[in-house]
Amino acid sequence: MKTKYIKQEIVYTGGQLHSNYAYTEFDLFGDSIIAFCGKCDIPTESMADIEDIKADAKIYSESMLHFIIEHYDTDLEKAVLRQLVLTTIVGEVLNEMCRDTNITRRGSDLYDGDAKLSISIATVTPLSSLIHFGINIVSDNTPVKTKGLKDFDIDPHKFAEQVMTKYKDEHANIDKARCKVKWAQ
Repeated sequence: MKTKYIKQEIVYTGGQLHSNYAYTEFDLFGDSIIAFCGKCDIPTESMADIEDIKADAKIYSESMLHFIIEHYDTDLEKAVLRQLVLTTIVGEVLNEMCRDTNITRRGSDLYDGDAKLSISIATVTPLSSLIHFGINIVSDNTPVKTKGLKDFDIDPHKFAEQVMTKYKDEHANIDKARCKVKWAQ
């Protein structure tokens, strides 16, 4: 699992959620997790979540920290489980950095009380499984009540590095657990 924090700002439109994005754009070959900051503005035609499409949901943030993960397998259930692992890791890192708050997970989203912190989706292509996870940096002008990393005085770059390292380590632990057992008789 390769990790990379992209320093340039990138507007996330949903169009980045495709096979080989990290490889074609940033030379990360194989399973990877990348992070970058930028606006989030996802038009309906680029949405992967059918419920959001049916609800004509507006997905917008003036500034988010985005994670894109790609694994070279096409098991959607495994991708959703990985999405939940990532969401849990992000929540744990937030709670470690902000001991006076209680960030909770509801499905694949994170909340501080009734303020939503994140968006997330897992999907597959014929080549790979993909996860996008975005967490607000600022909470201005969002279509729903939100909070962001700035509300907790958290540096997005340091936060991203911690999350990517924990995800990479968790993935390595899963691989080790798979390989160290014998068949049940």
